[in-house]
Amino acid sequence: MREIIFDTETTGLSPLNGDRMVEIGCVEMFNRVETGRTYHAYFNPGRPMPSEAQMVHGLSDAFLSDKPAFGDLCEDLIEFFGESPLVAHNASFDFGFLNHELNHCGRPLVCMTRMVDTLVLARQRHPGAKHSLDALCTRFGVDRSLRVKHGALIDAQLLAQVYVELTGGRQIGLSLATTSLSNGSVAHPAVASAVIRIRPPRPHQASPDELERHASFIAKLTDPIWTRLDARRLTESRDGA
Repeated sequence: MREIIFDTETTGLSPLNGDRMVEIGCVEMFNRVETGRTYHAYFNPGRPMPSEAQMVHGLSDAFLSDKPAFGDLCEDLIEFFGESPLVAHNASFDFGFLNHELNHCGRPLVCMTRMVDTLVLARQRHPGAKHSLDALCTRFGVDRSLRVKHGALIDAQLLAQVYVELTGGRQIGLSLATTSLSNGSVAHPAVASAVIRIRPPRPHQASPDELERHASFIAKLTDPIWTRLDARRLTESRDGA
């Protein structure tokens, strides 16, 4: 199953108030394993960057001045997305900006049924704990030492590792197809991946022929070490008595 983990950086908190997307980073995963394919782009928002937002991601007006508009690159982004589920942290925020930009350039919106929100997954798995990306990296031992400021691509790469842990860790089954559970219900692919496949036990009892060959082999041994150990234990037992 192919999934895209993505993150965005913006000029603010609300596209309805005129804020725009300035960066997007995407990581391709197949069966919960990163393929190495990524998509990353900066966009000129066509408006000044508020100082508060620049303090978060470090993207200045000067840096973004020569970057293309979202509409100039949206076809490449849409092609990279394909029809795959889209995974983000606090995904309603990223989807809101993504669909605002798509609508702004006359492209169809991304259906919300494709959204997988790792914030929701984290709250379900660890209620009452901290659920920021930094906190989840700490919880799962994900190295974030290269994350000096927020950046869409590095945050997507970190989130990809967190997502694997939230959905069962590295020991999950590799098949993400819909799975029938023991109670008769059907697991969603995002849940089915966490079902661990247990191999049936192998038969280890020796056959009569194997036992006969083993006895024949033992009978040919001269002064085997276990007979000396047995004699030693017997002597120690008598001395102790």
